[in-house]
Amino acid sequence: MELQVWRIAIYLLATCWMVPPLGNGLYERIENSFSKLASRRSACIIILFFVTIAIRLALLPVFPYPHPYAHDEFGYLLQADMFAHGHLAYPPHALAPYFETFYVSFHPTYSSMYPPAQGATLAVGQLLGNPWIGVVLSTSAMVAAILWMLQGWFPARWALLAAIIVLARIAIFTSWMNSYWGGSVATIGAALVLGALPRLKRFERPRDALLLGIGTIILANSRPFEGFIFCIPVAFALLFWVLQLRKKKHAIPVRRVLFPILACLIVNVVFTLYYNRRLTGDAFTFPRTLYYKQNLSVSPFICGKILPPFHYANAQFESFFNGWMRGLYNGRWADLKKIELLHLNEFWLFFLGGLLSFVFLSAPWFLRDRRIRFVLWQFLICAVGLLSVTWFEPHYAAPAFCAFLIIVVQAFRHLRRWTWHGRPVGVSLTRQMVSLVMLMVPVCAYEQIQHPHEITCWNYQPPWTRHWIASQLNQIAGDHLVIVRYSADHDPQDEWVYNSADIDHSRIVWAREIRAMDLVPLFAYYPSRKVWIVEPDANPPLLHPFTPGSLPATR
Repeated sequence: MELQVWRIAIYLLATCWMVPPLGNGLYERIENSFSKLASRRSACIIILFFVTIAIRLALLPVFPYPHPYAHDEFGYLLQADMFAHGHLAYPPHALAPYFETFYVSFHPTYSSMYPPAQGATLAVGQLLGNPWIGVVLSTSAMVAAILWMLQGWFPARWALLAAIIVLARIAIFTSWMNSYWGGSVATIGAALVLGALPRLKRFERPRDALLLGIGTIILANSRPFEGFIFCIPVAFALLFWVLQLRKKKHAIPVRRVLFPILACLIVNVVFTLYYNRRLTGDAFTFPRTLYYKQNLSVSPFICGKILPPFHYANAQFESFFNGWMRGLYNGRWADLKKIELLHLNEFWLFFLGGLLSFVFLSAPWFLRDRRIRFVLWQFLICAVGLLSVTWFEPHYAAPAFCAFLIIVVQAFRHLRRWTWHGRPVGVSLTRQMVSLVMLMVPVCAYEQIQHPHEITCWNYQPPWTRHWIASQLNQIAGDHLVIVRYSADHDPQDEWVYNSADIDHSRIVWAREIRAMDLVPLFAYYPSRKVWIVEPDANPPLLHPFTPGSLPATR
């Protein structure tokens, strides 16, 4: 797909160079109508929110809602289930070793290691009928928040255009809409912060100060590390603004601006200390920190210390933590170069791609633009923070994306003014680029209809995976205990042992077969459940009732 986009983009560049007035009359009529719509700022925010929902729901017949697959997704869904039932965590289970799984702590509490914002969003969806409803609502709110942010930086027509591009490029077909591990929630927080900043300087309204404070709370509870780095330049910008007011002998807006922000920060600190205390037993120990300390012998940061390998009774933990994770980076420069290039490539593919990369033809102009100097520095600081992390997924960069988007929009505006010997090459090029981005939505939908198993989506799984097995069991009366038996060469990325918040009252309990541990205590604990053996690595996976003879002979 990206190769085809590059070919189309090169063709368009040549066309715009040779025939710049192409379609001029039609485009002018569209742009005039678009500008009139964009001038209705509040209405556009509401419209974009509901349009995003409507487009994704309209695609459900050909692009169904996702089923979780990645470790992170199950961790967030566990958290959502706990929140939906009014708990931050559950007591540790008596048979925890059978249920241990990735990114979930079992001591001192049964809880997810993740910060609570994404889980809270999924919990809202669960209370409404399905956790994915929370994903749809948060991603639609992200598009609306991005539009509000951009309205504070650019003329209304440019803000609306960029938000629509985000809708078409990111909000419909990517993992942010079609998985459970987030991206949208943190972007909402960053958009509130960056959207409030210029408004505060112009109007000094308590409403904007409160929105900035709420944005910091969302960042702290969704992507705390990346959000902290994102907020450092904002804090310095506010400090510089206050010092400038003092230098000019203007009144410092303590009650209107500083107090609402400070109040939000205090609320967040109090909540974080309480949340940490409930999950880890120590107000100053984060759940993620505790989980890493218990399970990881390598640091998530490239400058961190690499410890001797930990060893686990759980063979899948051994393969994941001592195999895959330690293999990512072992302190050598060659590995460092490889993972940093991989990070940059993943960021570029997700947020920009081949077509939109042409906006950076205007780099000689926008890099000297003082109006976006702040976000340029902010993005560079965020990029350094992201490059310091050993592993990377696009949702890690959710806060940085907002600063990056402002840069892209300004680059787009400079590109539109590009002329060559009096020919409006930039106008034609930007028009064609926008047209192609808009065209990607129906093209992707058509490809999904024609080739439903070929689009790379995080939600896609063959019809015989864990979800299909669970569906089969739910059609059988009674409660079930499923013993998951992996092969010796099992891929630890394909994990099946995940349970609900209240394990003992779940219809299906998933337990891990560990060769060093007897299953008899598990059977005694659940005497009334029907016991099954599932073998995920068979093709297709096998599910069969447990019999004493189905235990491995090595026992």
